[in-house]
Amino acid sequence: MPQEAENPWVRCFTPCPPNAPRLVCFPHVGGAASAYLALSRALAPHVEVLALQYPARQDRRHEPHPGSIPAVADGVAGALRTVLDGRPYAFFGHSMGAVLAFETARRRAAERATGPLRLFASARRAPSVPRTQTVHLRDDAGLLAEIRRLSGTDQQVLQDEELLALALPTIRADYRAVETYRYVPGAPLDCPVTVLAGDQDTETDTPDLVTEWAGLTTADTDLRVFPGGHFYLDARVTEVAAEITARLRTATADRSPV
Repeated sequence: MPQEAENPWVRCFTPCPPNAPRLVCFPHVGGAASAYLALSRALAPHVEVLALQYPARQDRRHEPHPGSIPAVADGVAGALRTVLDGRPYAFFGHSMGAVLAFETARRRAAERATGPLRLFASARRAPSVPRTQTVHLRDDAGLLAEIRRLSGTDQQVLQDEELLALALPTIRADYRAVETYRYVPGAPLDCPVTVLAGDQDTETDTPDLVTEWAGLTTADTDLRVFPGGHFYLDARVTEVAAEITARLRTATADRSPV
C-alpha cells in the first residue's frame, strides 16, 4: 500500500536502518514534502527523514487548507502519533516550518509524549517575536513579487501559468496562516534548539536569534550560520546534513550509534 494511503501527512523518501534516528521535516510557505528530498538523500543512511506533506498541495491539492498554524500543527501532531514508534527523533522546520515544528513540539509535550531530541529552527525568528507582514493581502502580482524576492519557489512553477494558477491559492493561504499566527505564552520546551540561518537572509536578525529562541526552551540554544539568503539550504544541503548528523550523533550516543 502506498505510504500516502497509510498516512497522507508523512513521506519517507529514503528508508534507513531501524537504528537510525529520525528527522521530521516541516516545509516552508508553499512548500511540500519534496522540498526535503535532497536533504533526505544527504542524511541517509545515518538519519531517516520523515518529510511532512501539508494539505492543499501536490497529491493533497484537493484537500482544503487547514487555515491556521494551530490547525496544521494539530494535524501533524495527530499524524505523528501513528508514525513515531519510540525511535529517537528530532524536528527540522524551515521558515514557516520552524513555527509549525515549535507548535507541534508543544503538542507532544501536552500529550506527555516523548519529545524531540532537538529542534532545528531554520530561517525563522522565534515564534514569540511579533510580526506584522501582510503579504497574504497583496494581489497576485504582489504575491509573486515576494516569492521571487525570496527565491524559494521552483522556477518551473513561476514560468508556467497553469502551475501558478494551482499554486497561488495555497501559497496565499500559507502566508495568511503564518502572518496571522499569534504566539500564546506557555510552558517552554525541554529540548535543545539549534538555530540555522543564512548570512544574507533579510527575514532574520542573526545577532538576536539565539536570545529569542532561548526564551522558549529550558535547554541549550545555539546558532549555525551558512552562506546564503532565506533559502540557503538549497545550496548548502551537504553542510546542513553534516551539522544535523553531528548533533544527533551526540544526542543518541547513549542510545544507539548514528
